[in-house]
Amino acid sequence: MLWFVLTAIALAAIAAVVDYRTGTIPNWLTLGGLALGLLAHGAYGWVAVDFKAGAYEGALSLAGALFCSLAPALLFWKGGMGGGDLKLYAAIGALCHPLLGIEIQMYSLVVAALVAQARLAYEGRLFRVLGGSIALLLNPFRREEKRKAAPPETMVWFRLGPAIFAGSVLSLCVHLFVSAPQ
Repeated sequence: MLWFVLTAIALAAIAAVVDYRTGTIPNWLTLGGLALGLLAHGAYGWVAVDFKAGAYEGALSLAGALFCSLAPALLFWKGGMGGGDLKLYAAIGALCHPLLGIEIQMYSLVVAALVAQARLAYEGRLFRVLGGSIALLLNPFRREEKRKAAPPETMVWFRLGPAIFAGSVLSLCVHLFVSAPQ
């Protein structure tokens, strides 16, 4: 499994560099990683054991891609995430299976939240954005005519590729150094 995780980290590293430079994550990288994960897991199970194991590994890889796409797909649909980020999460899920893929996703979103807050604090907009967030959180409890819209200047958009790479490396480090048997 370590080779699949290292492949996912390499994929995330390339995506981070390209996303940082251009603001996009190319399809050849994300869809190629998705196909590689599905095919390599199926072939690995088939070669290592038998056809049933290959089918099981392939199904687990497909489940990883689907589960790791659910929350990002909702964010993409609502305009909170780019399509390249969504496809990168799917590729990581296909390479790492559902549990590790979701773990990488969680770590990367924590990194993204910390980076976003640090960036907002550096720009002097942190408290305005937090105030707007609190207003949005309270909107469901207000009457419709009293609901407040978030001002456009409080919205934050930044490249998620580097955070996904950091989350994948952090996940590997946790598994290698923190939860490794003594």
